[in-house]
Amino acid sequence: MEFCRVPYNFLNKKAAYLTTGLWASKALKEAKGFGEVIEVASSADANYTYIPKDYVIPADADYFHFTANNTIYGTEIHIDPDSPVPLISDMSSDIFSRPVDVSKYNCIYGGAQKNLAPAGMAVIIIKNDALGKVDRYIPTMLNYQTHIDNGSMYNTPPTFTILSALESLRWLKAQGGVREMSKRAVTRAAKLYTEIDHNKLFVGTAEVEDRSYMNICWVMAPEYQELEEEFLQFAQSRGMVEIKGHRSVGGFRASCYNAQPMESVDALIACMREFEAKH
Repeated sequence: MEFCRVPYNFLNKKAAYLTTGLWASKALKEAKGFGEVIEVASSADANYTYIPKDYVIPADADYFHFTANNTIYGTEIHIDPDSPVPLISDMSSDIFSRPVDVSKYNCIYGGAQKNLAPAGMAVIIIKNDALGKVDRYIPTMLNYQTHIDNGSMYNTPPTFTILSALESLRWLKAQGGVREMSKRAVTRAAKLYTEIDHNKLFVGTAEVEDRSYMNICWVMAPEYQELEEEFLQFAQSRGMVEIKGHRSVGGFRASCYNAQPMESVDALIACMREFEAKH
């Protein structure tokens, strides 16, 4: 929905998009129906295993859109990019995992289902003076101003999901807020990446400087590829479930969102070491 609503509400003439994965490409596709869209860079040439750095954002663009974290490929933009135009970002999979300078953004959006609540709700952060600058008619339900004017109660709200989000935010605040979440995320990811880099059976897939703190992706080393299914079964027998990588890339993926305790990471590392010892 937001891939469509963002250009509906913010794209008047031209927008710039950075393509770093499947979800970023879907956002780009939707935006093309609303005006001129400039793809400033793409990492599709390497199956989205890195974040492009060398690109120019048109100074006359209405906004620059990027996907902060790429769950399928295990890459992440760890800082708020410098831009001559306002930023808009899909932060579905890393929202509330680190501090963000919201003053740089016209809009931050994300589904709740990773770091906040069960699926069924989106979080939208919009700068107060960012709306009302497009010439087109915007259908009532798709107009962000409608939901602002109605206190996010224009339609029947998903009350359970909202309650879950409230409890998650209370927990997050009690734990020390997004700064503490960031520290934990970096520590969890560093431990797991260290094991991947030192274990003879495994190889990380993302460029080191662009590795995600939320989604750690890896594959079997070339000489051990025949062991992929065996490792999945081995891990499952030790309580490691749902670590199979996305069907488009294969391999493995460990999602380390805010609620993931360090004990889970340690258990996975122990499993990887035990499997290495067998081979």
